[in-house]
Amino acid sequence: MLIGYARSSADQNPDHQIDALVRAGVAAENIHVDHAGGAKASRPELDLVLARLREGDVLVITRLDRLGRSVLHLVTLGAEFRERGIGLKVLEQGIDTATAEGRAMCGMLSVLAELQRELIVANTREGLAAARARGRKGGRPSKLSPDQIELAQRLYDAGEHTVAQIAGMLKVPRTTVYGHLNKRQMDSAPAAQESAVVADPAGRPSRTCPSCGYEPTTRAEATHQRADLAVTWLHADPHHRGRVISLHHCRHCEPGQPAFDIACSVCGDGPILAGALAEQAKKGNLTEPVRRWLTAAEWAVTPDLLCPGHAYAAD
Repeated sequence: MLIGYARSSADQNPDHQIDALVRAGVAAENIHVDHAGGAKASRPELDLVLARLREGDVLVITRLDRLGRSVLHLVTLGAEFRERGIGLKVLEQGIDTATAEGRAMCGMLSVLAELQRELIVANTREGLAAARARGRKGGRPSKLSPDQIELAQRLYDAGEHTVAQIAGMLKVPRTTVYGHLNKRQMDSAPAAQESAVVADPAGRPSRTCPSCGYEPTTRAEATHQRADLAVTWLHADPHHRGRVISLHHCRHCEPGQPAFDIACSVCGDGPILAGALAEQAKKGNLTEPVRRWLTAAEWAVTPDLLCPGHAYAAD
């Protein structure tokens, strides 16, 4: 299948891009248009295109700068297309992965993407080492003040508010609240118990991100990472239309907006929808693939959303 993508800013007309895509053989119903600047982090139509593309499909664009936000973004997308068996055709620049030259270009993009990932990891480690040598601790700055963390803990301990409600009151993502609650629980643990946990790493959840492989280098960062990895993200399966896959992300690969919380009506816990799934949920309905995933995970989906533990309690 040929799938077309065009992008224009608010004061530009995308008609010339659409006409070129149609002339290249793309059906009008398979052309997606974003009205956003190239540096904009979230482009819903591009997110939808990436979710729709399947092995053997070809993405058609007029120029490379219509697709990527930056050189790094282009390199990453090119490598992803090659790994997924997706073709790329750039009309004005004569790039077509159906040709030997086009396939060679994608091979170079894959090499550059791998090099970029290695440079990021190396630079991160060097920066953390330099910071530790100067007496600074690693880890991201807290989004909550000490008073807000204390309030979140009190509300959570009282059992009268869900984590989702607490996050809404504090205007932070749900994962932020989870991170601070877990951190407080670790800090309040007896020293002997904490030592036993550290001495037996096999008994703790892995702190290495299963999606991007990032491993924290400090205890504070590891605490945040374990909390982040406890959250399940649901994505549209890029290889099988109509299916949902579950992933776990650290802060380095965590999806941005759009995102949508699926919260148990009793405890507020649950997975988070990403990308096209989130866009559809924000319109007021959960897609059938999401409902099938929840049912398979033993959630009750009618009349209220209930996680497995509270679904059993309701029965």
